[in-house]
Amino acid sequence: MRRLLLCLPLVAAPLAGQAQEPRALSLEEALQIAVPASDAVAIARADIQRADGEVKRVRADLLPQLTGSASYTRTLKSQFSTGSGAVDSTATTFCNRFAGDPNLPVGERVDSLERTVECLSSLNPFAALGNLPFGRKNQYNLGLQFSQTLFSSGILKGRPRAAVAGRRLAKLSLTAAEAQARLEVTEAYFDAALSDRLMGIAELSLAQAETTLTQTRLGRQVGTQPEFDLLRAQVTRDNQRAAVIQRRSQRTLTFLRLNQLLKLPVDQRLALTTTLDEAPAGATSLLDTIVLAPGDTAAAERAAVQQLAEAVTVQEVLTSVTRWDRVPTVKLTSNFARIGYPSDGQPWNADFVSDWTVGVNVSVPLWTSGRLRGNTMVAEASLAQARARLMQATDGAVFDARQSVELLLTAQATWAATQGTVQQAERAYEIATIRYTEGISTQTELTDARLLLEQAQANRATAARDVRVARTRLALLRDLPLAGGGLSATLTSAASGYANTSTGGGN
Repeated sequence: MRRLLLCLPLVAAPLAGQAQEPRALSLEEALQIAVPASDAVAIARADIQRADGEVKRVRADLLPQLTGSASYTRTLKSQFSTGSGAVDSTATTFCNRFAGDPNLPVGERVDSLERTVECLSSLNPFAALGNLPFGRKNQYNLGLQFSQTLFSSGILKGRPRAAVAGRRLAKLSLTAAEAQARLEVTEAYFDAALSDRLMGIAELSLAQAETTLTQTRLGRQVGTQPEFDLLRAQVTRDNQRAAVIQRRSQRTLTFLRLNQLLKLPVDQRLALTTTLDEAPAGATSLLDTIVLAPGDTAAAERAAVQQLAEAVTVQEVLTSVTRWDRVPTVKLTSNFARIGYPSDGQPWNADFVSDWTVGVNVSVPLWTSGRLRGNTMVAEASLAQARARLMQATDGAVFDARQSVELLLTAQATWAATQGTVQQAERAYEIATIRYTEGISTQTELTDARLLLEQAQANRATAARDVRVARTRLALLRDLPLAGGGLSATLTSAASGYANTSTGGGN
């Protein structure tokens, strides 16, 4: 048993290695996963569903409404009950009508009158109400209610336009969310690739520092190297170890970020197959198929500007609705019911009767203590604010487009400037290594050559990352949201006002 337990770690180690096999992931695959995995895209799609529901609800308000109802009522105590109980609908006691006969003796006529009065005084005075619905113990009511709005300022003048504008705004929000998801995944992908490359550069520099330390230690042992060079080599090696630890931590965080955006398991290892180098000639990718037209960077074509334009439309609708609040609302109503009062509580034993009414309801605000004027002032201020934000967003879109183009040009220029630098730095480090080995140069010269090589490799990788991200941003620029939080605040305000209009809050 003990031997079996000792062998379990040996068996589990290969299984764990197989479970942690890295998953190959290209940029194409990451972009295909990006949109379905984005929470922002899911929220935007839910907003579209909500906007479609608002459109259907507004259109339904323009059409007739028919509602059915059924109810049963059991009366336990009624104000129409007598002191001895409820109204007795089954009373069968009758009194003879008194008719005086002058031929009879006076005594007999008096006795007949007294018997008639005594009989009448013993009867239930509410017995005649037995066939009416008052005080009945059981009541069934089957009804239909019909209503048709003939005129309403909110429904006819504002709500349909606001609903359609809200749906267009929701679709633009979905487009912006999808573009933002693609850009974020692209940035995270190349950030992870860059951190992986930088960690490799740091590890290579550490290996070179270890080699230099070994050579210096051998030189010290044979007496060809001073103690100062040995100490300097040890310090350089230890500093490079700290750099490797930092690069490894950055790599872990960037890969965690990529896993989070793609909704992959946190412990899922990834092997990125798309390199930071320029794509070879003839290669195509999802982003390369996006053709940039001259008008794609125009401010009017930006999805963010169009969203604010729809927000202005919503505010215009709200303003127009508040101006029509003083107009009467006319509604046609009709109620039809079949009512039965069974004595035994069984609905099939009831004798149902019909009750049908038709009416027109007209409501007009006569005195609101300034509420309607206040609604108009608030709507006009919101409209002016929305128009000002639209102008602000238009100016921001122009700057954002110029900035994106400038970033791409700068990244491409930096990339071109780094071409050949890495090869030159590698050649310089090889010469410095030979010179140091032959004893014709100092360790300072070797260290400087190594630092220049590491810096050249890092600059090359960073420039490659910036070029790919800048290209992606420019390709998606038309659908990307503007930088800053002003747009989201404006859209939230517009959606709030639209919801108030849809629910009749403006009236």
